[in-house]
Parts: sequence; structure tokens; C-alpha cells
Amino acid sequence: MADNTTNDPIHGYRSDKERSITNDEYACLYSPELQDRQQVPTFKQNQFDKNAQKYWDQFYKRNTSNFFKDRHWTLREFNININESMKLFEVGCGVGNFLFPLLSEMPNLSIYACDFSSTAVELLRQNSNYDPQRIQSFICDLTDDNEIPIEENSIDLCSMIFLLSAIHPDKMSSVLKKIHKVLKPDGYLLFRDYGLYDHAMFRFARQRQHKLSDNFYVRQDGTRAYFFSIEYLTNLLNACQFHIDELSYVFKETVNVKEEICVPRVFIQGKFKKRKPDE
Repeated sequence: MADNTTNDPIHGYRSDKERSITNDEYACLYSPELQDRQQVPTFKQNQFDKNAQKYWDQFYKRNTSNFFKDRHWTLREFNININESMKLFEVGCGVGNFLFPLLSEMPNLSIYACDFSSTAVELLRQNSNYDPQRIQSFICDLTDDNEIPIEENSIDLCSMIFLLSAIHPDKMSSVLKKIHKVLKPDGYLLFRDYGLYDHAMFRFARQRQHKLSDNFYVRQDGTRAYFFSIEYLTNLLNACQFHIDELSYVFKETVNVKEEICVPRVFIQGKFKKRKPDE
């Protein structure tokens, strides 16, 4: 595969190549000698999965609307034409860091928004910019057996921003298939999440009992994070009947003021179109 790299000095650069890591970094993640120390016991893993909703509720009760920055980069980053006749569905809406900046640019856009944290949805509705005429929000656990309460083939755009990484890898396929159902033919899924070899991945690996499985870790607060490779995500999307229009790593450097170090961040971003049945 060619190294399709684009550079933006402000927002980082993109490439379809993984970040190069040192031998010591590779050993940190995959050395057999370190696995017993890193691995979370099976019983605890099951508890993290069973109580995932509780941990995110606690996260939002603790941080309210103050943790994530508003995401004003939607239209620029995804390079997609959005008009106000479209219906957008945000999966994992949190407290509205994605949808409120978008509505400020397009006040007549219709948005469905869901999160499986009841605390997050409550905080979303308490925001002074919340307009029930434009936003239909609801609590939804996409990993259970229930379908999304939205008409099939009715959504133009679905956004999934730092959401899929919080879900157990065994359940990612079923979540994407539910999204596929509600999208219109040729509808788009806009995706951004944690990429393989992100700095946080090494931070978790150096701590005792934070590894759930390869590339899947649990934070101190019980919430989880998966770090995606392009290969893994490509296989997952193909299996769920999405056509990949764009997919790349996004590399940035972030200054950790507390530790006075510059750390390499890796995200993965893409734009995926729902395949028609005959494709």
C-alpha cells in the first residue's frame, strides 16, 4: 500500500501507515513476560463489561460537562456536504460536545442523539442550547438485543466519535450492523477514535492489570478503550456492509503540562458509506 500522507501543521498529519515504534515499546505491549502483570483477571473483565453503564454514569456525574472540549472541527475534518434537510444521528452523544457546535452552524438541522449513560443524556437536555424541536435524545444501550428506536433507512449521516472504542470487541460488529439498518442507502457513517500505538496505550500497558485483551484496556475509573488499527477496522466494516471512502491515522503531538512532556497521540478517522444490497 502506498503511504498516502497529508500534513497539517495545526491539526496534525494523516497517513495510512502505522506509527513506528521502538523495540522497547513493542515489548511493553506484547512481551509474554509482561502479560501476567498487565492482564486483568477474567472475573474482573466480566464485571467491567457488566457494569459499563454504571462506570460511564459515574464519569459524567464526576465531570459533568467539563471534561471534553467542544468539537468544532466536524465539517472541516470530514469534508462532507451537510444541508439542513438532512437527518443526523449521533451515537454516544455524551453532553453534546459534537452536536451543539454543529447546530450553531446549522440551526435547522434535525438530530437524533443517544447515549447509554442516563446522566449524560440528562446533562445534554439541561444545556441552554438544547432545542427539543431539533434534537431528539434518548438513552440506548447499543450492545443489548434491542433495535435502535429509529425508522430503518431514514438517517442521512451517523456520527460515531470516540464511541466504538468503549465497547467490547466481541460486540462491535452487532453495533455497526444496527447503525447500518437506520442509515439510508448511500448514507454515511462519520468515525473518529483511538488509533493503534497512541500514547495512552503505552501508559495503560505500563500499569498493573489494565489490559483486557490485545489493544483493549481499562482505565482507572472502569471505562474502557480499544486502540484501532486500519486493518482491524477495515475487516470489521467490510463484514458489516460498509464501503470505506476514507480511512487514515491522524498523528498529533500534545503537550502534557503536568509532566512537561510532549506525547504522540494517534487517532483513526474515516468516512464510510452504507452499501446497497446489490453491491
